[in-house]
Formats: sequence, structure tokens, C-alpha cells
Amino acid sequence: MTVRLLDPRSRQLLRALIAQYIRDGEPVGSRTLAKHSGLDVSPATIRNVMADLEDVGLVATPHTSAGRIPTAQGYRVFVDSLLQMQPMQAAEIESLRQRLSPELGTQGLLASSSELLSAMSQFVGMVTVPKRDQFALRHIEFVALDGHRVLVILVFADNEVQNRVIQTRRLFSPAELEQLGNYLNIHFSGRPLSAIRADLVRELRDTRSAMDSLLSAAVEVAESVFPAASEDDVVVAGQTRLMSVHDLSDMERLRELFDAFARKRELLQLLEGCIHAQGVRLFIGEESGVAPFGGCSLVAAPYGVEGKVLGVLGVIGPTRMAYERVIPMVQTTAQMLTAALNQAQQTQ
Repeated sequence: MTVRLLDPRSRQLLRALIAQYIRDGEPVGSRTLAKHSGLDVSPATIRNVMADLEDVGLVATPHTSAGRIPTAQGYRVFVDSLLQMQPMQAAEIESLRQRLSPELGTQGLLASSSELLSAMSQFVGMVTVPKRDQFALRHIEFVALDGHRVLVILVFADNEVQNRVIQTRRLFSPAELEQLGNYLNIHFSGRPLSAIRADLVRELRDTRSAMDSLLSAAVEVAESVFPAASEDDVVVAGQTRLMSVHDLSDMERLRELFDAFARKRELLQLLEGCIHAQGVRLFIGEESGVAPFGGCSLVAAPYGVEGKVLGVLGVIGPTRMAYERVIPMVQTTAQMLTAALNQAQQTQ
């Protein structure tokens, strides 16, 4: 059932019902719709239209009420075809830009984005953490520790610094580690970690020069420093805000939601489904395919740097949310995060 199959009166009444229900959280009766729909129709006519909408699955009647509430399918029609967006105000956008300062660095920007989305929506804000092998390497340095242990200092293009301690198969002298660092910095600075590892292996296979020993050492170190894949993660903020949401007040449902947030596995899978979306992606209720989120909606949008998608950010809340505000909020935050990441990279 799509909105194209509904006549204008049915569309107007469905829009009015959902707007009223989002506002008040109570089943909407025909007399209330007669007052607030803006249509000159009788309650009897409205009851007939509501019965038709219920027949096609867009509204439902709770057994304890004579009024009706929207279904997940009704919300979908509302969001896709009937919603009137409320873009963020210029002052709000400027405040968001200031709070997402490039000086925060990548990790700081991700944490701030998640917290800001939660604060603005009063629901749960989240941001997936991009894999480090997606970022270009700026500089690498090796420091010999005790035995076969080596401290590796990695500086990335976004100015993030990581320290990793690796175990090598043989002892390396400080001079060898300096030579290895110089070689990698000269030949591979500006390249992503995953590409560096692959290129080193290929060069070792193809070359038969005096550089073999140095390349062999570089490949050995790369296997530990530049893993083929890094662990996925997602920054989540504001889970406890859901405890004050009337629609999610059932303790068993909350427990399942909090367990899903703690595991992160299902949440990551859901967000990864949005990574190639053009703009905002929306899952309503059971559309997510994740049981704990069955009574929730996810509004998500990708962010990136230099035209490359790095991850996804978004909001999870009850299906009864103010979509006209949350959708522009998520879209604008993704744009501001992308701008901050680009600026951070350009100024380094």
C-alpha cells in the first residue's frame, strides 16, 4: 500500500493522526481528528476512512481504546510521502559547527558527534569508528624495548597517534629500526596501512636486490603493525535516555535494548547497511531485522573524508519520534562531521 493509492482526504487524515500521536502518545479518536485535521468532515466520515486505513495496515486499534495509532507501515508512508521537514536553524548549525571543531581530532569528533546527537534528539546517539587502515600513514617510528619487543609509534594523516608494542621473531638493533623507519617513511608515507602491507609483500616477492633483508624485516614488522583488518567499534551515547521514554518503559524491552547496545554486534551490522546510502537511511520498527530494536526507529547517515565514506552516525529512539526534526538533525551532523574531518586533514 503506497500513498499514491490513497485519496487526498485519506492522506490528510493519516498525516494528522500520526502528527497528533507523535505529539501526545495517545490513541487518536475521530472527534480529535475532526478538530485538528483541517478538513470539513464529520466524525462518522473520519471513522470510515480510519477503518479503510486499518484494513490496509497503516493504522491499528489498541484493544483498550477506541482511538487509533499508526503502524510501522503507516510511519513509513508518513515519512516517505507526507512528512514536512523542519531543517535546523542557522544558529543551531553554527553551534554544531563550533562544537565539532577540527582541533578535537578524529576520536574527539566521533565522541562529540555521538553525544551531540543524543543531547539534541533526547534519544541514543551513535557513530561507527572507522578502521585505522582506512587512514593514510604520515610517519612511523620504531623504539627497541626489551628482548624481541618493539614500540611502534604511528602518526596518521588525521593527526591521530597510536602506540603499539609488537613482538618480533628476531632481535633488531636501534640502527636497524631507524633504517626500517626511514625506508617506510620515504616510500609509504601518505598510503593507507592496508596498502602498505600488500605493497611490501609484493615488492619482496618481485625484487632480487640487496634490499631483500630490509624488505624482509619490513614485511615481518608489517604483519604485526599493519593487520589485514581492524576491530569494528561504535561510539554510543545516551542509552539511559530511553528509560524516560514512555513507549519503551517495559523493563524486559529495555533490558534487551541495553544488552544489544553492550554487544554492539547487531548495532554494527545495522549501521553497516547504511554505509553506502545516499543521504539519510531510515529503519522503522521491524524493518531493522534486529529483534531488540523492533519498537524503535534508526535514522542514520554516512560521513567521510575527501569523498570517501568512513562510517555512519545516527539516532535510535522510539518509533514515535519527531522525524521532521530528527532526520535533518542527523543529516546536518553528518555534514558537519565530514567538514571537520576534511578540514583537520587539510590543515596538517
